[in-house]
Amino acid sequence: MLQSVTTLQQILFDLSGILPADAQPLFSVTRPAQLAANAVYIPEGDRSKKLAFIEKGIIRAYRVKDNGDEATLFLRWEGQFAASHDTIIHSRPSRFIYRALEDTSLLEIDYDVLETVLKAHTEYEPLRNFFLMKMLAESLDLIETFVTLSPEERYRRLVKDKFDIVNRVPDKYIASMLGITPVSLSRIRKRIHARGQH
Repeated sequence: MLQSVTTLQQILFDLSGILPADAQPLFSVTRPAQLAANAVYIPEGDRSKKLAFIEKGIIRAYRVKDNGDEATLFLRWEGQFAASHDTIIHSRPSRFIYRALEDTSLLEIDYDVLETVLKAHTEYEPLRNFFLMKMLAESLDLIETFVTLSPEERYRRLVKDKFDIVNRVPDKYIASMLGITPVSLSRIRKRIHARGQH
């Protein structure tokens, strides 16, 4: 956990200049959480405002459609935050399921508790809207990639962001997140391989 705390401290410093020695009020209200592979972190319909920093592992957010198919919204991995935008931004039950794809370690905080801490410490002011703005920015980015990028470009971008993701996540989930079928994903990989590009 020490390495992960150090990583999170660096993120806080980059965002607001908070020194590790001054981050105690924040870390005092976080708690470690462990998820076994395939365990649900946030179930559909949940109203809790959990915000988690992923120390190790991958979390998939998805929804089960009326026909039984699963539509993957996004993947989150080490060094990223995972939370339900439904509960935190809209104050409504989560429409998605958040599930660990492998054994996962988290640093977790309740968003309402985080807000209380941020209000009590003016030095944390730059963080007050960070998590909300980050979630909104990620949502807009997701929309933009579907509008402006081809499936192959979206795949390339995913691999660039997390090169080993294709070895850790089943193809059907990656394909679903890209908005294509597993067969189409296989064709994209073959084209990239044929060009000698990775």
